[in-house]
Amino acid sequence: MPPEPTVIEYVTFTLVPGADETAFLTAARGTEALVRRQPGFLSRQLSRGPDGRWTDAVTWASMAEAEAAPQAVMADPAFAPFMALIDGPSAQMRHEELALTLA
Repeated sequence: MPPEPTVIEYVTFTLVPGADETAFLTAARGTEALVRRQPGFLSRQLSRGPDGRWTDAVTWASMAEAEAAPQAVMADPAFAPFMALIDGPSAQMRHEELALTLA
């Protein structure tokens, strides 16, 4: 049986009106230990587009681990400061199987 494909979780969102980007990045760094503890975590990248939308891209070892992680991190109080700065209705999540990597 072939191994499960690696999965990338993409979450795009905007910040709440008036949110300070420096405070947001500090809050994002504050989630590092929690995210790293999740089973199947491989890497994470946070980027900001010219339109002000952010993308949180997290790479997981499998789809099952990618789907389980959001519930686990959202339930942890350490994630609250990060979430408080995100405009919830703007957030969109999707999972994609990694097809090719060039490094």
